[in-house]
Amino acid sequence: MGRTLLLAALLLAPLLGGATPLRIGAFNAQRLGGGKAARDDVREALGRIIARCDIMVLQEVLDAKGQVVPLLLKALDSTVGPGTYQTLSSPPLGRGSYQERYVYFYRPGRAQLRDWFVYEDAHPERPDVFAREPFVTLFGLPSTALPELVLVPLHAVPGAAEAEIDALHDVYERVRERWGQQDVLFLGDFNAGCSYVAASRWGQIRLRRDPPFHWLLGDDGDSTVRASTRCPYDRVVVAGERSQSLVVPGSARAFNFTARFGLTEEQALAVSDHYPVEVELALDRAWRGPWHPPPALLLLLGLGGALLGLP
Repeated sequence: MGRTLLLAALLLAPLLGGATPLRIGAFNAQRLGGGKAARDDVREALGRIIARCDIMVLQEVLDAKGQVVPLLLKALDSTVGPGTYQTLSSPPLGRGSYQERYVYFYRPGRAQLRDWFVYEDAHPERPDVFAREPFVTLFGLPSTALPELVLVPLHAVPGAAEAEIDALHDVYERVRERWGQQDVLFLGDFNAGCSYVAASRWGQIRLRRDPPFHWLLGDDGDSTVRASTRCPYDRVVVAGERSQSLVVPGSARAFNFTARFGLTEEQALAVSDHYPVEVELALDRAWRGPWHPPPALLLLLGLGGALLGLP
């Protein structure tokens, strides 16, 4: 019996394989405009960072002339292949003359963009909380375990971080009303730590306090490039039992591109003063019921057993 199971494993290995986890990231690229993206060193680093992920949300994109996305797509086309990534940009968001965009880069072979909206920041009890309203997206995924996932990025204003993080609870309710979705990933530069959110205040923040939300990065982390600082500004928060069950243990982290790319601190700061945060979802992990091998495979196993003289 043991030898038969071994033969079955050997025959099945090349047929089944393990699905690659879906990696999702968010990166505050620190005042990323056309001039910055035109720098070869910066563009190369950004391309390598984006190419790590199946979906990457860039924040703090200042692209009034529409130069950033074409430059980065050109870099990605030359490194990972033409058409590997598609993009979706939010409208300019912000109060007054200072405007930023959220920009999604995603692999259409791994995630299909289905819908999106800019959150209408008009809650009757908390109007105009967000300086840069979340640009919410719905993606279809190649998984029966998690066929759809909503992404909610946020770049919070430092002085209003507590209120903006709390108001993500209202965004969650809006997502449920609009799409009937409970599997939601909140991610980005929340400015969620150090002097911007005191430890004593976390219990008052609904996104932290209420049961549906699971924080994947702790308060003792660090998403800053400078060696002189240690702050967990950038976070990933997941809601929904299905999506929580698929998180790959240990995959939620800040990606230290300084060390990985062999950069000096000065070189890294030319890219950003933040590290990207990312998480992986094992889309094939959930049990889908008993598996019955097709007759052709049973025949193949029988022939293999006969050739090896197995009972």
